[in-house]
Amino acid sequence: MIIAIDGPAGVGKSTVAKLLAARLGYLYLDTGALYRAVAWKVLQSKVQPTDHAQVAGLLQTTSVQMQFHNSAMQVLVDHRDITSELRTPDVTSAASIVSAIPEVREWLLPIQRQIGQRGSVVAEGRDVGTKVFPTAPLKFFLEADATVRAERRHRELVAAGHGGPIETTYQDLSGRDKRDQSRPIAPLTPAADARPIDTSTLTVEQVVEQMMAAVSAAS
Repeated sequence: MIIAIDGPAGVGKSTVAKLLAARLGYLYLDTGALYRAVAWKVLQSKVQPTDHAQVAGLLQTTSVQMQFHNSAMQVLVDHRDITSELRTPDVTSAASIVSAIPEVREWLLPIQRQIGQRGSVVAEGRDVGTKVFPTAPLKFFLEADATVRAERRHRELVAAGHGGPIETTYQDLSGRDKRDQSRPIAPLTPAADARPIDTSTLTVEQVVEQMMAAVSAAS
């Protein structure tokens, strides 16, 4: 079974998806890490993320792989492990821009689907249920109040040593939402058959319990 979890930044997708995958014994696929990997290569190559032609051209000489060791995900770009470098503010900002480039989305699509073919997977991202795995038997779309999302993301950044004004985090999320929702290919939107869950006032455990109940009902 493939379980698809979509939603904007700050709704708790990664935390929930990891825990759900661990509960079920499934593989956890963070599709956003692949876009971050491309963004990392773009920055390393001194290419402007907004230069669509140069970014698209860079893909021809780029290798992106995901490896899994005891359920831990490892991301390699050109055979170099860059997993620890994917969550910096610069990569995050560039990934938001790069992910809106049609050529990048099409280039990463088969990589994501190949991982989905490995077996039972919990995949999270922004177009998993609509584009990557449209036939997934179970789909969720997580939502949350914008202020709550900004507070969550700000805590994550502070914990990772990348703190700054929470107002900046709020503005960054707003800009990212607009880019995700307005991009021409696979915009951020719930799949028609996705189950919505508002995580604003729920704990991670409560969200996972709702998902586990849906998994049990679908089994």
